[in-house]
Amino acid sequence: MPIDVTMPRLSDTMQQGTIVKWNVKEGQKVKSGDVLGDIETDKATMELHP
Repeated sequence: MPIDVTMPRLSDTMQQGTIVKWNVKEGQKVKSGDVLGDIETDKATMELHP
């Protein structure tokens, strides 16, 4: 069952981010705490969790 994942706002000044790496494949089951991918902003690269 697909779910929507909203890109988190990593700071108060964040305007945009880019997903630079996906760590799961399409159809792969994920659970809370799994790292879905990496988000890069102008200041940092952070992990994306469900």
